Amino acid sequence: MWVGVAALLAAGLAVAFLYLSKPLDFKAPELPAAPSSGQWAAYAKGGMSRLQVTPKPTRLSQLQFEDADGKPVDVSRFAGKITVVNMWATWCAPCVTEMPTLAALQRAYPNDVAVVPVSVDVDARLPNARDFIGVNDPLQLYHDPRFALQHVLEVKGMPGTVIYDRRGREVARVIGEADWVSPEAKALFDKLVKP
Repeated sequence: MWVGVAALLAAGLAVAFLYLSKPLDFKAPELPAAPSSGQWAAYAKGGMSRLQVTPKPTRLSQLQFEDADGKPVDVSRFAGKITVVNMWATWCAPCVTEMPTLAALQRAYPNDVAVVPVSVDVDARLPNARDFIGVNDPLQLYHDPRFALQHVLEVKGMPGTVIYDRRGREVARVIGEADWVSPEAKALFDKLVKP
């Protein structure tokens, strides 16, 4: 009897190891098209087809998360810049796919845009997140160990990105993967960074 229990336990541990060692293929839900009104709606096509325009721009709430050293960060640190808060995880395949384009967005607008990738990975997977961000220079690693940011921002899906203007007002969001270096993204950010 103990041999059978041991065999079942070993099989369960092997499955758990395989499950935890591979990223999950998380697909964001299909969403309706972005609202057709508002000054940013024209950019909701092509690589930015999942762009959802915020009908009434809302103020950036007090968002807190951690930096790579576990120190608290308030989103007000990025005041005066177009702020792109991206919630992602190493187990989310679309998150991993779009991250290099977010890094390219940051490189394209180093003085005007702050791309803030906030990992929601559990602490045990944080070294993987750190390594992944390390190859996506110039991005910095931020972490939300309590998975609270998605609830505060009411983001339902991964990756989830919220875009704020220089005055700290939400202008749009993207739920699911986007191409942040597409012609549509470039046109959107060219317009956003204008004084």
